[in-house]
Amino acid sequence: MAEQRPPKADEIDSLDLAQLREVIDRLDLEILERISARAHCALKVADVKLKADPDNAVFYRPEREAQVLTRVMERNQGPLGNEDMARLFREIMSACLALEKPLEVAYLGPEGTFTQQATLKHFGQWVQSKPMPAIDEVFREVEAGACKYGVVPVENSTEGVVNHTLDTFINSNLKICGEVELRIHHHLMVGPNTQRGKISRIYSHQQSLAQCRKWLDAHMPMAERIAVNSNAEAARRVHGEWNSAAIAGEMAASLYDLDIIEQKIEDSPDNSTRFLIIGTEEVGTSGEDKTSIVVSMRNEPGALYHLLRPFNDHNVDMTRLETRPSPSGNWTYVFFIDFSGHLGSENVKRALAEIREKAVEVKVLGSYPKAVL
Repeated sequence: MAEQRPPKADEIDSLDLAQLREVIDRLDLEILERISARAHCALKVADVKLKADPDNAVFYRPEREAQVLTRVMERNQGPLGNEDMARLFREIMSACLALEKPLEVAYLGPEGTFTQQATLKHFGQWVQSKPMPAIDEVFREVEAGACKYGVVPVENSTEGVVNHTLDTFINSNLKICGEVELRIHHHLMVGPNTQRGKISRIYSHQQSLAQCRKWLDAHMPMAERIAVNSNAEAARRVHGEWNSAAIAGEMAASLYDLDIIEQKIEDSPDNSTRFLIIGTEEVGTSGEDKTSIVVSMRNEPGALYHLLRPFNDHNVDMTRLETRPSPSGNWTYVFFIDFSGHLGSENVKRALAEIREKAVEVKVLGSYPKAVL
């Protein structure tokens, strides 16, 4: 018996409820079969890689995943939105990758932080995530080989760069393998014992308190604002107190069984944070890439001009420039620079060659795919 093809989108409008359910059942079965076939392919990919290089097989390829997600979004015809469709494929890829080789990823903890949320957004739910107490501990965990990758925050659209992350890169040999952008929504939450009319203190990370300053001034001006190490720590404290509230994300509320009483209290509706994926391997080109470098310049007239001119001369789009104090007496200025393009591109090679002629040192942190989701 020939397999019955599913109706096209314009044919569905003429079907009744029973027929629609029959079509959905057929489609569900087809989706199941296709996902299973993809999973079998993933297992075969792992087998081929292990036979080719048993000791150094690479299972996770950031550029490959970026290409797949980009292609999904480009070819999506709706009615699901591009990001919704890409997230579905992200989870399929995450589950298939776990069959090949489960990924262990360290992130800035504790559980319930936005960094954990970014980790799951980038790697999917099948990743084995490990919370670490500090940013430099995330770096150490990856450098020691205990985790394959790490996730650390690098900048917030409201509060600016995370200096600790930038400073740690100076003395680290790790590479940036990817990035993920996360829209940040802050919620006011209370515990089961909280007397809501008597809240006298509010816990949160110092950056979250700053990002909600106007709302707090307008709605809770008398409450003491107490900065803690993380929003997850704020949520944990509130769970056992009667006179406090916390500002944190939805994941923290769920993890610590808190009630959200005010949603999205951040002052900026476009508040977002960028996170970096760090690892030990260089990443191939995806077609839409970004490169990050650290440059030290001599303290002399025209130093900044000599640093910036090659980007203009070779048509390289510089997207970020940050200056940090030098950790060494030999470096007066240390510049962190992001620009569009991959190290393999000819115009990037020419620009970096000219910069090296004037710089004390140029350290490439990595070329990696631009954030897709």
